Amino acid sequence: MNKQGFLGVNLTVLVWVLLFLAPLALDEWTVSQFGQYLTYGILAMSLAFIWGQVGILCFGQAIFFGLGAYLMALTTLEKFTWFGGSQIMGLLLATVGPAIAAYILGKLLFVGRGLSGAFFAIVTLCAAVVVEIVAQRIEFIGGFDGLLGVPPLFAGWRDGDMMTTNEMFYVVLISALLIYLVALFVQRSPLGAVLAGIRNNEVRTASFGYKTTDFKVLAFTFSGAMAGYAGALFTAQFGFVSPAVIGMALSTEVLIWVAVGGRGVLMAAFLGVILVRWVESLLSSALGAYWLLTLGVLFIITVVVMPEGIFGRVFKLPLPRKWRNPLRGGDRSITRNVNA
Repeated sequence: MNKQGFLGVNLTVLVWVLLFLAPLALDEWTVSQFGQYLTYGILAMSLAFIWGQVGILCFGQAIFFGLGAYLMALTTLEKFTWFGGSQIMGLLLATVGPAIAAYILGKLLFVGRGLSGAFFAIVTLCAAVVVEIVAQRIEFIGGFDGLLGVPPLFAGWRDGDMMTTNEMFYVVLISALLIYLVALFVQRSPLGAVLAGIRNNEVRTASFGYKTTDFKVLAFTFSGAMAGYAGALFTAQFGFVSPAVIGMALSTEVLIWVAVGGRGVLMAAFLGVILVRWVESLLSSALGAYWLLTLGVLFIITVVVMPEGIFGRVFKLPLPRKWRNPLRGGDRSITRNVNA
């Protein structure tokens, strides 16, 4: 393991340890804020997975986030009466529903000649706008006002009482860690090597016999499931959901988080959320109405000066051992694809 890989592993472990210790040092309001950041962090990881690993820039990631949020709200508010307001079922639907939506959208956009690059980004951006407008006009999901009074998560281990702020924080944190580990496992598996090959040269990867369309749809589906679960946690924390969480604004914002943090590294994208949100808070307090303009300038400077993001290089993990010591020509090709 080289020094850079050693640094990435140690910093990653350190961040997770500090997050688990955070409630011991922070007040309740700050812990609540960090819980919200972690939820957005899961959303950021879902985009970093599809963008950094497969090279697919999706401007409509909020579609799946918002769909998960609405499904969680509709279930727990007993709009779907046959589920009895079950929060477990709400979380399940919020994960499976967006995954199915991502699968269908992926099939529509990738099959045949398929869309890629700027064309895919434009189509998904338009889809986000359309979905937001449609959501504003459906009374069943609250129309323009959305759904209010969504119940928070309950602690089944305490006779169904509402979770405390710290308990909710740990539920979100553990969820984020598990999702991170699963996504990391996929990235470092043979499937991840194929996805990296598609990112670097789809035509060449297809020439080896891989059905690249199927792999892209699979990755897009997994990314949608991650975003949907994050949407469910969002609804449980904020107690409401509105068309704003399913449209263009949030889709653009998550793109900024991932680009600033580092799209090529899951942990970097995750930390990009915390950094940008923290800077937003500071700038809005110090600069008033000019904070958004300042944030935009900082974003442009970051992307130009550090294309790998602020955290991308320092949090980069070493390749798996079998990829660092290839024995066959095919393995060497995989190593080059993953390193690129």
